[in-house]
Amino acid sequence: MNILFMCVANSARSQMAEGLARNVFGDKVKIESAGSQPTRVNPFAVQVLKEIGIDISSHHSKTCDDLPQAFLGNLDYVITLCAEEACPMVVSNAKKIHWPLPDPANNEGSEEEQLNRFRQTRDAISSKIREFTRQEKINTSIIHHSSKF
Repeated sequence: MNILFMCVANSARSQMAEGLARNVFGDKVKIESAGSQPTRVNPFAVQVLKEIGIDISSHHSKTCDDLPQAFLGNLDYVITLCAEEACPMVVSNAKKIHWPLPDPANNEGSEEEQLNRFRQTRDAISSKIREFTRQEKINTSIIHHSSKF
């Protein structure tokens, strides 16, 4: 199974979704993320996933053009995570799912307030992944049992 998470900058929401989903599914599902205007992985995204034992420090922002064609040609799901901005699109026969989550990376407030926004987004994505697994009747035998969320 191939799952692609997308948002505009591929810096926060889709990166956290990629890390969380890889933690849940392990090597049994191919997980990638991309954006229409990639920037860089937000350090707060790295930090709040590290808090729950998931390391995305080696991730980098990318477009769909940076992903393997074999992966893109066999997509099962494209999950977009944009709320207030126009979500990127990918031409695919994959099932499209939309999780409208506000971008936590708006640089407003203190560092702790920003971290709290990222934690809320992380927790919302975790919940969406669990719901996705149930709704799409993903075979629970593929779920990685050391998942920490």
